[in-house]
Amino acid sequence: MKDNSPQFSCSLLWFRRDCRIDDHAALYHALRQSHKVICAFIFDKTILQHLPPDDRRVQFLYASIMELQQEIERLGGSLIVRYGHAETEIPQIAESHGCEAVFANHDYEPAAVLRDRQVAESLAKQSIQFCSYKDQVIFEQSEVLSQAGTPFSVFTPYKNAWLKKLAAEGGDFYVKPYPVHAYLSRFHHGHSTPLPDLAAMGFDQPEQPSVAIKPGMSGARELFDDFLQRIQRYDVARDFPAIKGPSYLSVHLRFGTISIRELVRTASTLTRLGTNRGAEVWLSELIWRDFYFMILHHHPHVVERAFKPDYDAIQWENDSQAETNFQAWCSGNTGYPLVDAAMRQLNQSGYMHNRLRMVTACFLIKDLGIDWRRGEAYFAEKLIDFDLSANNGGWQWAASSGCDAQPYFRIFNPVTQSEKFDPDGKFIRRYLPQLAQLDARHIHAPWKAAPILLEQAGIRLGIDYPQPIVDHDQARQQTLTRYAVVKKPGTHAK
Repeated sequence: MKDNSPQFSCSLLWFRRDCRIDDHAALYHALRQSHKVICAFIFDKTILQHLPPDDRRVQFLYASIMELQQEIERLGGSLIVRYGHAETEIPQIAESHGCEAVFANHDYEPAAVLRDRQVAESLAKQSIQFCSYKDQVIFEQSEVLSQAGTPFSVFTPYKNAWLKKLAAEGGDFYVKPYPVHAYLSRFHHGHSTPLPDLAAMGFDQPEQPSVAIKPGMSGARELFDDFLQRIQRYDVARDFPAIKGPSYLSVHLRFGTISIRELVRTASTLTRLGTNRGAEVWLSELIWRDFYFMILHHHPHVVERAFKPDYDAIQWENDSQAETNFQAWCSGNTGYPLVDAAMRQLNQSGYMHNRLRMVTACFLIKDLGIDWRRGEAYFAEKLIDFDLSANNGGWQWAASSGCDAQPYFRIFNPVTQSEKFDPDGKFIRRYLPQLAQLDARHIHAPWKAAPILLEQAGIRLGIDYPQPIVDHDQARQQTLTRYAVVKKPGTHAK
């Protein structure tokens, strides 16, 4: 990275999904190319107006921006924060401060791409440049292609090509941090604006944070440091929701309070040592993230339709019973304890363990026969770490309609999943206290317990806890029939 004399007298750095200072691509380029840099963040009405008053993501983001503003001020700069439409606010701020350029990092979601195009057009009319950089992924769009020069649609060959490209430049070229701190003297020493009041934007302002995960750069750093102490067990521990297995960094990646380059650099270094299976598996999960971003870019139709067109022919349940079942699934009242505990974790915390995301998605689609798009939309509303590409990819994987998805005849049994990944029922008891007195053998399927055991545990099925809303074995057969419209010759159910 060569240092050149600044070409702009004043520039605007627009924070979006990158709420940090360290290793920030656009901030680095803005500071390096400008005599002074003004910073801004917009609470975008276009996005916020569709969210409920108690949306945890807004609370997490608000706290993260508050910390970001304090850190920028400590470093000698200022952060302008506004509530409005980014398409009008950013050009207005840039013009009023005499900026010659606006710097930002790429945002890949379709709505964001359209927004950035509109902002760039408005800025061009004012003779202001719009400069955008790759920051939230390691490899984007068409940077990793097959030998034929086409996008991958299967993960493993993509992963192999991804790793090969990463190693081609010595293993650290693509994950080298941007040395932002070398140019901090170019922050504009102006005055920050107060953050707009949450209530004024239509959101609740809780006395106590409703998000268990600490927000901001400091929250990300604490989580990452903690995870590094247990990363070696990640490959096994990540599947058990009752233990501290995941990194819990997904929401921080979503809002960019930590750099993806730092995470990949750390994971790949540990992997190269050859003794850390946990780091190797975690690196693979980070590569999945790039993979889904790439799929969304090359196949934007996945937002509305199946990746595999044949799967759009599936007829989903849509009668009154299906609606009743959907509401039972949403509220965690299906009668299947692991599914219900997972949904209650989501509703209460805004987080769901990754193994349980697969279990609950498969249950909705293949036990209840409900369109995967309904579940995708519910997760989009509730997940604090919601990311369009990953959420869509996960749901299409569960529906067997996505790229590299599970075969349609692979149908998770919610009881055996419970017995395998929550063997003592610890996770179930945490979110379903009404089942707490059941022993580890029967807590996974209370309806199979003898009446005397239920009575001793203080459980009246149908009153204290629901009976199963479907029979899994019957639902499995119905799913195989439903999916027959996409069954290829020679395929057989297993």
